[in-house]
Amino acid sequence: MTLSGTQLQETARDAAARLEHVSRGYPFTPHLEVWKTPEKVFLIVADNDPDLQIITVKADLHHADALRRDHESITPGRYLDKSHWISVGAGPGVTKRLVEDFVLSSHDLVTSDRTNRR
Repeated sequence: MTLSGTQLQETARDAAARLEHVSRGYPFTPHLEVWKTPEKVFLIVADNDPDLQIITVKADLHHADALRRDHESITPGRYLDKSHWISVGAGPGVTKRLVEDFVLSSHDLVTSDRTNRR
């Protein structure tokens, strides 16, 4: 089942909230809800515009290219590096499972980045 923008954002928030050692806040603007590990952002929920209900997550570079090609509602990441981040809006094929996978994968990528640098 394809999600609405509100459902997409709530699914992402719920998935992030189930993870350990994460926090959320509004460090940039009151309209960008930022979820992070102790050191790195892994999810941004843009809740300032009902016509632009998106989430932004980190994605593997090659996977991100394929996702953007296959889904009209997945675009280069807003607010962050366009090659390593994707923004996801409601659209055909954007399901609860896919959004949960995006959040978990993004969390794993930023956690892996931090571990690999030590």
